[in-house]
Amino acid sequence: MKRISLALLASFLVLAVSACGGGEQTEQPNNNQPSAEQPSQNAPSADAGGFDAETAEATYQQRCIGCHGQNLEGVSGPALKDVGARYTQEEILAILNNGKGAMPGGLVSGEEASNLAAWLAAKK
Repeated sequence: MKRISLALLASFLVLAVSACGGGEQTEQPNNNQPSAEQPSQNAPSADAGGFDAETAEATYQQRCIGCHGQNLEGVSGPALKDVGARYTQEEILAILNNGKGAMPGGLVSGEEASNLAAWLAAKK
């Protein structure tokens, strides 16, 4: 029983560190991502909120999905389905830059962070 618990804990820690860690990542095809012909229901158009939804969604898939879930449902991090109803775009950008709770700051930065913050702020 103790051996199983340690193995489970070790597996969780490896998953958490790899999902939330920064560093260089190589892109791998994700067959679950919507194609250009079939946009995601969660992705507003670029002209709707002054952001590039396709780029923001790709950033989310690369940097955030491990903790916040494929559909923004939350895993080890909070759900983000309606994050725009709780935080302004500026507050979301501050969280991306500075971190909050267990989330470290700087996983996304610069224009990438601004675009992601605008995309998330539209989630209401």
